[in-house]
Amino acid sequence: MLEAYRLRGSLYVPVTHKDLLNIASGARWSELRSVIFCTEDAVSEEDLELGLNNLQTCLDQMSADSKALRFVRARNPEILARLLALPGVEKLDGFVFPKVELGNIDDYMGLLADTRHRCMPTLETRDVFDAGRMTALRDHMLEQDYQSRILALRIGGNDLLSILGIRRPRDRTIYRTPLGHTIAQLVTIFKPYGFQLTAPVFEHIDHPELLSEELSEDIAHGLCGKTAIHPVQIPVIEAAFRISPNDLEAAQRILTGDRAVFKFGGSMCEVATHSSWAQHIVARTSIDS
Repeated sequence: MLEAYRLRGSLYVPVTHKDLLNIASGARWSELRSVIFCTEDAVSEEDLELGLNNLQTCLDQMSADSKALRFVRARNPEILARLLALPGVEKLDGFVFPKVELGNIDDYMGLLADTRHRCMPTLETRDVFDAGRMTALRDHMLEQDYQSRILALRIGGNDLLSILGIRRPRDRTIYRTPLGHTIAQLVTIFKPYGFQLTAPVFEHIDHPELLSEELSEDIAHGLCGKTAIHPVQIPVIEAAFRISPNDLEAAQRILTGDRAVFKFGGSMCEVATHSSWAQHIVARTSIDS
């Protein structure tokens, strides 16, 4: 689902934020491709009603048209039901579901049944470490035809590290922690079946060089976007996911050339094995523009 590549850096913003409307309308941080207004971890229980009221005020005033995709992270299925009842909810592109597993996916998806909204379930529970549980979740979503409503699956890195009693170190990418194996496993379980996945948050705002290094690994794993926790991360994420001229030219040559194997840019290009990648790259050019 190539539309997921529109996400790029998905900026998380608490629904309690005082400038919610300007962010939603693009007046602030106009370069945003996607924004997720959070009612879960970023909002305390005592501030939840204030945040929901703030979101309602925003929905009342914001335009239905937006360059950026706009999602709300629902705290739980009960809060999702309340969000779906808000006037103006049709202006949102969809919802992010936290801590999704086999036991609650139907509760979330059932609430969306009569809407046009897309969703992004987040994989961030203990089940994520069990390949069998993730395979069962995948198969259930396919059997229920949920895939058509799922823009991407989000990988909740901080929650997964918390389950392990670990905090992300400041001197290495997430791929050099136990989650490196986990992310690779999620990719091989879900991507061959048509699900896109987004990369975990990079929490160390003052380490842009390490963020860039991690982004190169995100892309090497086939991930389609990355959670951002601060606006300064957005240009770095944007640049990383932009298709390079060299990749685009290689893809075009693979798709239009008359040789089964040829050399380009110091690498072997093989039509039989690289055509899928090439089609993917060319198709993304309309998203990158």
